[in-house]
Amino acid sequence: MKRSVLKFGGSSVADFQKIKNIAHYLKERVQKNEQLVVVVSAMGKTTDDLLKSVNELTSTPNDKDLAMLLTTGEQQTISFLSLALNDLKVSAKPLTGYQAGIETIGRHLKSKISSIKSDLLHQLFEEQDILIVAGFQGFNKDGELTTLGRGGSDTTAVAIAAALDCPCEIYTDVTGVFSTDPRVYPEARRWDTISFEEMMEMSALGAGVLETRSVELANNHGIPLYLGKTLSMEKGTWIVPNDQILERKAVTGVALDKEMAHVTITYPHESSSFLHQLFIKLEEAEINIDMISQIQNQEGLQLSFTFKESEERELNDLFAALKADYPNLYVKINTTYCKVSVIGAGMRDMTGIASKIFKTLIESDIPFYQVTTSEISVSYVVDGANGEKATRILCRTFGL
Repeated sequence: MKRSVLKFGGSSVADFQKIKNIAHYLKERVQKNEQLVVVVSAMGKTTDDLLKSVNELTSTPNDKDLAMLLTTGEQQTISFLSLALNDLKVSAKPLTGYQAGIETIGRHLKSKISSIKSDLLHQLFEEQDILIVAGFQGFNKDGELTTLGRGGSDTTAVAIAAALDCPCEIYTDVTGVFSTDPRVYPEARRWDTISFEEMMEMSALGAGVLETRSVELANNHGIPLYLGKTLSMEKGTWIVPNDQILERKAVTGVALDKEMAHVTITYPHESSSFLHQLFIKLEEAEINIDMISQIQNQEGLQLSFTFKESEERELNDLFAALKADYPNLYVKINTTYCKVSVIGAGMRDMTGIASKIFKTLIESDIPFYQVTTSEISVSYVVDGANGEKATRILCRTFGL
């Protein structure tokens, strides 16, 4: 019997009618002799609403309590979907991350999956056609509930697919992977296929369609990964190994990341001790930084990097602790910038791409404040007001 893992995002299960529609679709799949693991997110904006409610109680919540609270969103969804399926006489069982045996390591709100009890899932399939698993959550070695961070339900789905060695289909409110966000550039091209390498780069640089770790997991375990629109007949996008891409374009996409912030650190003295402490604390806090640049001269050290805007509070706490030991430390955080990135696996084999991007931005009067490159991408920090403009111009320049 064929098995597949399907994941439905928050917008796909935002109300009871949508949940009922999904239940009917799942019944059709079961009638075609399939067994399914269905991973779901919290309904609509439930997670955001839970976070807002916390602000009514405290401005300094601890991670353990937050994880316990946030897992309740997905638990509602698995219960509602199971009720709808059983009402249609489809044998279904809802499972929290704990019940599904999703073990994690790391901090409560930024955990990573360490293992999944696949034998438990195989055993449950002896009596059930559908296992409905709460995405985004698991448990640690102490039996405490943990969460996987934003987009963690994608990671849950792919990890289960890897444990069961079956394909993974991720359904959301877009019809596939586009060259850029169609809301920014309506003429954006949808790809039938895209490489794991390009998808990982696009996700890491701000394209919000798939969580980066989920693509990396699929790539590492050879899991066929599909992205499509929920209950749509439109063809979606398959993310495939690089050697399966037949037609190679120099540029595949332009990613716009509005949820980033930029920090500039100035320290007037010998810097090795300070840098050592800074990166130790960043690692301890599990704060992911990007676009790092450093200048050191007789006037001291200047270090700049970007980070996720959602981690600003943690970063401010980190700098407050550092200033106790380094009182001459000066820190400036700018949340009005955004990052525009041009991505394409074909860039490694074609010359002139970077210079074309530079010329395009300069001729369009779009200033940039920091630039980083990889083998298949070039990223620019620009003013927030210029982010969408730069995205549209670069898409036109490269025929996307």
